[in-house]
Amino acid sequence: MQLQIDQKQKEIKSHGSYEFPVLVSYERLSYFDTGEFPWHWHPEIELTLVMEGRIAYQVNDSLYHLKAGEGMFCNTNVLHSGRGLETPDCSYLSITFHPRLLYGYSSSVMQNKYMNHILKSPALASIHLVPEVDWQRQVLERLEKIRLLDKERPVSEELQIQIVLLEIWQRIFEHVEAQELDYTENGRDTERIREIMEYIQKHYAEKITLEDLAAQIHLCKSESCRLFKRYMNESMFDYLLSYRVERSLELLRQSGLDVTQIAGQVGFANPGYYSRIFKRKMGCAPLEYRKSRSREKK
Repeated sequence: MQLQIDQKQKEIKSHGSYEFPVLVSYERLSYFDTGEFPWHWHPEIELTLVMEGRIAYQVNDSLYHLKAGEGMFCNTNVLHSGRGLETPDCSYLSITFHPRLLYGYSSSVMQNKYMNHILKSPALASIHLVPEVDWQRQVLERLEKIRLLDKERPVSEELQIQIVLLEIWQRIFEHVEAQELDYTENGRDTERIREIMEYIQKHYAEKITLEDLAAQIHLCKSESCRLFKRYMNESMFDYLLSYRVERSLELLRQSGLDVTQIAGQVGFANPGYYSRIFKRKMGCAPLEYRKSRSREKK
């Protein structure tokens, strides 16, 4: 599968419903066509519990290596991605929920006193949860409790899940207050990264130069490259190539176009170069990928 994201990198998928904005899902990296989930963001908070394997989980410019039994707090509206780490696959529990489930209504005491300063702080974009830290272990135990509630489906399931999420938030709030963390980190760099990614998504089929990308964020070429590399752990050019390959996957699966035509439609002027980049990214040639997906449908 592929994540459904728009040109601003926002995930389109619904996370629960308006009446109960919570989604509990069981994921594997192998579910994704590329074996990883790409950069995206959403207005919901995401809590992750690794069940099996290992994952390299990146939030903005912070990279974490998570193993089974560990987890991640990913704040609202932050860019994040994940890929495998030294293991064939990784399975994990994902719990996404909108903050209004906890604060109720706008400008409530819950929102203003206990949530806003955390939700709006770039310095608190993510927290790596490990069982060796007492308050984090308590959060991980509650993630497991939500998994059991989702499995057993008691009559008071929604009520119990909301209570557990409030308990989790209480521990995050108490940790933040105890540490007196700095909330003043500038979020402009994250916006610049989003602007570059949005431009690439709109124009990937065209010729894109470094000058074009730097112009989107009003920085010089060298500073633009350093900024993107620091946040994304890859160059803007490598990200562009990867995105073009990802866009070609659906064409290989669902269209009758040949490789030369597909290469041209996703921005590769040279089909041979497209094939080399595709194999480096996917581990097989474009036609091999097409054949494997055809066999899966039968």
